[in-house]
Amino acid sequence: MSHLRVWRHHATDHPGLIREAFERRGYEVSVELVGVGAPPSALDEVDILLILGSNDSVYDRAVQAAWLNDELAAMAEAIERDIPVFGICFGSQMLCRHFGGTVERAPEGEVGFFELTSDDPDFPVGGPWFQFHYDHSLLPQRATVLAHSDKAVQAFRIGRTFGVQFHPEVDADQLDDWFRDDAAVRESGLDIEGFLDSARRNGNRLRGDADALVDYFLRVVVAA
Repeated sequence: MSHLRVWRHHATDHPGLIREAFERRGYEVSVELVGVGAPPSALDEVDILLILGSNDSVYDRAVQAAWLNDELAAMAEAIERDIPVFGICFGSQMLCRHFGGTVERAPEGEVGFFELTSDDPDFPVGGPWFQFHYDHSLLPQRATVLAHSDKAVQAFRIGRTFGVQFHPEVDADQLDDWFRDDAAVRESGLDIEGFLDSARRNGNRLRGDADALVDYFLRVVVAA
């Protein structure tokens, strides 16, 4: 049985709909909470690595010193060993940084459901997808951009690695966990109840979009 290893950075993060899509394809899934005092475990018998989001920024030097450098080194080992990597939000920014790109504070963040644009007819645009980010990636030249919004690059691939700025794993349960955990978001004036209602009403569509994205990743990126 093929094995998907998931790195999450907060107890409230879940691989959600992406996990379901891999499990429907027969993958065994293991989830690790990584961070301060919890470096990633060995990559033996790992077939695919999935890296989830984080409240932190990849360019924060204190974060780098505390735990991120260890995680970047482990991700670099995975890439060196030709283990395909799927990065979501912060995970995609880790990939950008690893390959020589730049991550910086975005002129304008994105929180909520947003449409994407793609010039690649094979990329499953789907959407609208949930976004929850304030940083953005300036990709290295070797990256192939797969999708974008008017505010950020939203999907790219480099070799057998794949990064998405949006959150295809998200369902209503994930949003509820995030918002309950984040006082700043609850007090920000964002339409939290609207986001939750949209996720509940569009659950089947979100699940189908996540499934199509995993199909693309396996068919185009992993098989490269």
